[in-house]
Amino acid sequence: MNEYVSVVRGVGGHLPARVLTNADLGVMVDTSDQWITERTGIRKRHIAADGETTSDLAAAAARKALHAGGLGPDDIDLIVLATATPDYTFPATATIVQNKLGITRGAAFDVQAVCSGFVYALATADNFLARGQFERALVIGAETFSRIIDWSDRTTCVLFGDGAGALVLERQDKAIAGDRGVKSVHLRSDGRYKDMLYVDGGPSTTQTVGHLKMIGNQVFKHAVSKISESVRAAVDQAGRHIDEVDWFVPHQANMRINQMVAHKLGVPEDKVVHNIQRYGNTTAATIPIGLSESFAEGKLCEGTTVLSAAFGSGFTWAGAVMRF
Repeated sequence: MNEYVSVVRGVGGHLPARVLTNADLGVMVDTSDQWITERTGIRKRHIAADGETTSDLAAAAARKALHAGGLGPDDIDLIVLATATPDYTFPATATIVQNKLGITRGAAFDVQAVCSGFVYALATADNFLARGQFERALVIGAETFSRIIDWSDRTTCVLFGDGAGALVLERQDKAIAGDRGVKSVHLRSDGRYKDMLYVDGGPSTTQTVGHLKMIGNQVFKHAVSKISESVRAAVDQAGRHIDEVDWFVPHQANMRINQMVAHKLGVPEDKVVHNIQRYGNTTAATIPIGLSESFAEGKLCEGTTVLSAAFGSGFTWAGAVMRF
């Protein structure tokens, strides 16, 4: 019986054209560039245009990932899309992306773990490929969080942006892939903390979309400890040591969180990928956007070991190790 692994073939990212700076926000609410930058590291973020949907961003990122991998729509038979801001309650946004890409075979569905969503989607696709059930998967994280932000709440509206990132995974025989592929994934959740980070609306509760609510200081504290836990677990499961990691591409929620995690784990600052200053927190899209930029900059060449970790509402937290 063949043993399979999931190997990365291509990555891509996409951001809406509109840019909203901290100075722009200072006109909208009682805040300033200095206040936002000092507390979060964010300087600007991208905001979807009127009529620009999560599926639009996801499809654009997916096309770039396919191009980077030298692949076309006919090469894909699985789409797993992580989002907390779907186009509709149903159908799944993944099926809308499937149609926009011209893919007519295989399966497409969404997963929802908010900021941890991309790693959850990665784990899901990896399991399908490793069992030999599909050949190539598009793993996408895409969000339009601007649609659920209360733009009068300065504690939350400064944090988030819109965007999408995608990764193509290919099933390969383990003997051929060698040491490449997804090496480990660590997924966890604890529903006791729902009220610390949530949206106050939904079809079954209020019949409305609702707005994001957050107790920031508590989320910050839990994020540092849970991301650190996921990193250690993922590295251990991969049979690696933290020193063997070439790049740490974490979720981008707060610059200070990532710096504290890196310091706690002994990851050198020059190995940590930061882009929160340019995009804010794009939730499920942050990690694949970071991977896409790192790939474009030549950091993710063959043989590179990458560690990613995220923390989000639920609470959920997750870590993954991949070798390119």
